[in-house]
Amino acid sequence: MNYKNTIKTSIYSSWIVLKLVIPIYILSNVLYYYNTLSYISFIIEPWTSTIGLPKEVSLAIISGMFLNLYAAVAFAAPLDMSGHQWSILAVFLGICHSLVVEGAILKQIGISNIFSYSFRIIVGFFAAYIVSTMPPAWFYSQIINDTFVPDSHNTIWLLLQNSVLESISLSIKIIVLITSLIFLMDFIKSRQFFKNLSKNINIGFSVIVGVILGITYGAGVLIKEAKNSKMSKKDTYFVAVFLMVCHAIIEDTLLFAIFGADIFMVVAIRTILAVLSAYVVVYILSKDFKRIKNK
Repeated sequence: MNYKNTIKTSIYSSWIVLKLVIPIYILSNVLYYYNTLSYISFIIEPWTSTIGLPKEVSLAIISGMFLNLYAAVAFAAPLDMSGHQWSILAVFLGICHSLVVEGAILKQIGISNIFSYSFRIIVGFFAAYIVSTMPPAWFYSQIINDTFVPDSHNTIWLLLQNSVLESISLSIKIIVLITSLIFLMDFIKSRQFFKNLSKNINIGFSVIVGVILGITYGAGVLIKEAKNSKMSKKDTYFVAVFLMVCHAIIEDTLLFAIFGADIFMVVAIRTILAVLSAYVVVYILSKDFKRIKNK
């Protein structure tokens, strides 16, 4: 195991992520402070009834799509929704959130913004519609005795100060996680037993990291794997598509479970849909690759 190369790769991967996350993180807080997204929430309103949600949830959906899940929950928390409705929202926003930040990261591994945005929005609404057609009795609501309190700031300067501190804290976490995971990954790859299975390790490790930590936290590892490993374009799309549907599965689901979303159903639906989506996209791409080669 070459420690010098591992450290160099960790620094490089961390820098790629941080220069994307920090400015967008601060911008997201500013947009939330000025309630900017309320001016375009009308775009979503016609679709909310289609997926069994009240029109008032449209601002939460827009905020989740372009900002983050915490902003979405802050807008949705006051609404009187059932456990079934919270599960619908959890499935949709679990798939389709933080499009700008995560889209920029996915672009680093070769996935265009047009594909990542359109794919996540389409699959998100499709999944939410499927969940809305299921009997509400299938969704077990167990409200966790906890209270979500959104951050509030009296002035924009206090918000910016807090955003900078939070982004620094997030940066430290990202650096530590990326460095630890890359060290672990390089250690595993250096073992002779695993060298013959390197391709499977690359794909499996990338999926596990993304599913548990999410695209943002696991981005450094995903970028390193896509650029430095033997992953083909087909493998890269398989990992990317799977993670666009099913990532940060624990943290994201628990956030919505606070308000009554069914943990088991949300996790099961996202996981099944992720597997199906990944195989369908790879199958379509395989046919395109063959057509290009034949030409």
